[in-house]
Amino acid sequence: MQSRGTQKTTPHARSALRSFLDSEAAGGVCLMIAAGLAILVANGPFGESYQHWLHAPLGPVLSDRIGPMTAHLWINDGLMAVFFLLVGLEIKREFVDGQLTSWSQRRLPFVAAAAGMFVPAILYLLVTAGTPGLKTGWAIPAATDIAFAIGVLALLGRRAPTSLKLFLTTVAIVDDMGAVAIIALAYTASIDTLALGAAAAILAVMYLLSKSGVTTLWLYALLALALWYAVLLSGVHATVAGVLAAAMIPVVKTPGAPDSALSPLHRLEHILLPYVAFLIVPLFGFANAGVSLAGMDLARLLAPLPLGIAAGLFLGKQMGVFGAIWLAARTGFAESLPGATWLQVYGVALLCGIGFTMSLFIGALAFPARPELIEEAKIGVLLGSIASALAGFLVLRFAPRPHPAAEACRDSD
Repeated sequence: MQSRGTQKTTPHARSALRSFLDSEAAGGVCLMIAAGLAILVANGPFGESYQHWLHAPLGPVLSDRIGPMTAHLWINDGLMAVFFLLVGLEIKREFVDGQLTSWSQRRLPFVAAAAGMFVPAILYLLVTAGTPGLKTGWAIPAATDIAFAIGVLALLGRRAPTSLKLFLTTVAIVDDMGAVAIIALAYTASIDTLALGAAAAILAVMYLLSKSGVTTLWLYALLALALWYAVLLSGVHATVAGVLAAAMIPVVKTPGAPDSALSPLHRLEHILLPYVAFLIVPLFGFANAGVSLAGMDLARLLAPLPLGIAAGLFLGKQMGVFGAIWLAARTGFAESLPGATWLQVYGVALLCGIGFTMSLFIGALAFPARPELIEEAKIGVLLGSIASALAGFLVLRFAPRPHPAAEACRDSD
């Protein structure tokens, strides 16, 4: 096993942040295609086969709580744990060696992400207040889909300033932290203390290995797999294991060039990025976006659940994110975004309303015994996300670019 004491200097690998943005942008386009294909298949002659493929038993019973494994469970509980592992690696990298290393850098994205989760949840609860059984869906419009949002930004090319791309990335990462906490705390019905204790013991071993300077990735991978199974048995959603495992992966700090060929965290990021962006996330979109449009009419679109979700994503997100940025800049709590006008900032606030992946994921957790509500939730997620994507794209596409010498986000006053 290689330790820090035996490491030799090697050239830096390509920046993890640049790789992340490029992969997420292309992956976001793949996600859009996969989601569109899922809707076509679900409403075509192969719709019944599509549903059978998703829910037919496909493996052993790993947990009595969830029953026989199906393609849908393998994707949502298994492969998405790898997605959350990458999310956790991104979070740790940004906090230790990236865009969120200091509180001055964290203020604006933290405030924007918090308001961007709080306002949509409140708006959802207000819209659905008169309908029993819908309160558990409050977190569905609270999340931002980073792949989809970055994919839309990529379509704009240089019309979107780099500061906006980095800001959207950091807000989405902070947003993901909140989503993971919500999944762990709000959507865990019962706890198996023995399995949870086993998970804690595995985490302790990973922590000791990290502190001892062990950098062998395959060892961490085996422990992460054991951690995933323990969390699955515990009753906490198995995907949380991905973020917990990521927190234990060692990182080598490289100030000024946040990437290192010697850093296990950065190496693992580079390994996972293409698989997550081009396989796992599109496969999740294909397995979860296939909503049936049979009998679709205005009454179904305006039902409390889809309306509450769509309103939360489209209206709540832009109100929360843009309002928080404006207030933070006006009060001096945080610096405004360099190189961007307020109209461009508003466009990015609109893109934060693309909840797709995380919203679909939370929707399935919010109504586990109500498949009809999960279908309604999908409609709301699609409506809110598509509206946010189109509006954000149009605003950013036609927003005048700031003069290079102009002060970014300067108030007209």
